[in-house]
Amino acid sequence: MPVNETAEVVLSVDNIVTQFNTAEGTVHAVNGVSFDVHAGELLGVVGESGCGKSVTMMSLVKLVPMPPAKIVKGSAILDSKDLIQMDLDELQKVRGAHIGFIFQDPMTSLNPVLTVGYQLTEALRLHKRMSKKAARARAVEILELVGIPLADKRLNDFPHQFSGGMRQRVMIAIALSCDPKVLIADEPTTALDVTIQAQILDLVKRLREELGMAIVWVTHDLGVVASLADRVMVMYSGFIVERADVEQLYAEPKHPYTMALLATLPELEGERATRLESIEGQPPDQLRAPTSCPFEPRCSYAFDRCSRENPLLKFVAEGHEVACWWDVEKNTPREAN
Repeated sequence: MPVNETAEVVLSVDNIVTQFNTAEGTVHAVNGVSFDVHAGELLGVVGESGCGKSVTMMSLVKLVPMPPAKIVKGSAILDSKDLIQMDLDELQKVRGAHIGFIFQDPMTSLNPVLTVGYQLTEALRLHKRMSKKAARARAVEILELVGIPLADKRLNDFPHQFSGGMRQRVMIAIALSCDPKVLIADEPTTALDVTIQAQILDLVKRLREELGMAIVWVTHDLGVVASLADRVMVMYSGFIVERADVEQLYAEPKHPYTMALLATLPELEGERATRLESIEGQPPDQLRAPTSCPFEPRCSYAFDRCSRENPLLKFVAEGHEVACWWDVEKNTPREAN
């Protein structure tokens, strides 16, 4: 579904650059990422492991370990305030209350020695100033919302007493408990089997319809994004290389990397290939400062300019941006059009 451009921008991220100082040198993890998230929108962020998806999102509220990480520059505006400029005490009031996070592995994200009820009510008492009784009532309500039966009794249980899918529902409940404006889901279904994954995706669709909050869904699974997102942002080596409405991106991908990712998806209908496609080569060494197109060594469309300059993200059609010197449709350099 095309994003409603008249909807309020609830989160505006501009030129985030995050680096890691290591014994081997400086890792250029995020290289000038900018995006807006509109009210009620689900923005999908896709790319292979190590492309900077998670580091970008954690940089917004300084969840990256500093050191070795350093947010070199950029801004993230929420409620007219720049999250990047906030100190940790100020951010403590924002995390959970205004931006909710769902992490990849619920077993390591939940504290194993505290009851689920304590972990749910902690944020409510901190951010909403609720009494113990009111926080418990809200915790029961939110657990029922995410589909956990006998919620009142299960508040006294510990994380290990829940299945993997139920733990992820608990994580979603914690993230939703304070009614945040933006929910960031960082590969929340990766550790789950396909049956439980489908249940969690159905749950997110239902909650989004009921609550209408903005969601950023980070994943390497293009199939998941196709069924969830309004817009999709494709990342590679710390850069955004393509961004478009979900239907447009899947029907008419314009960046060679996006095309290669889509080609790796298995065919469910028609004649099947004898083996799945793969993307040849390796991601670039991020210890080197980026001065050329990062996908150039693996790209079948690359020409001399690609090795000299890194293209900027530009509109090539309505609502469709791409960072590539080559027009794959016309099979000619883009600047010559």
